[in-house]
Amino acid sequence: MAQFTVYRNKSARSKSTFPLLVDAQSDLLEDLQTRVVIPLSKAAPLTRRPVRELMPIVPFDGEAYVLMTPELAGVARADLGPAVGTLAEHRDAILAAMDFLLTGF
Repeated sequence: MAQFTVYRNKSARSKSTFPLLVDAQSDLLEDLQTRVVIPLSKAAPLTRRPVRELMPIVPFDGEAYVLMTPELAGVARADLGPAVGTLAEHRDAILAAMDFLLTGF
């Protein structure tokens, strides 16, 4: 499991809103049985413009997704769906969003 890997959301309760999850946890913590993830939501259904620094829009698999940083969550590794790609090229935007969530700037 690598940081910034994108997984399909297996949760029946939330996968329609958040079809994908991006692993935000450091690779140094590989031995933990949980991963910190940020849900991704398709950009089109959002009616309000997201705060760009907190919820950047990132392209993935030909579509635009909003990084739903305020929905940051811990998920058991066993509950992650299949890996479908990576957002490693958007590392700076993801880390900046997490910094903004935790520090306010």
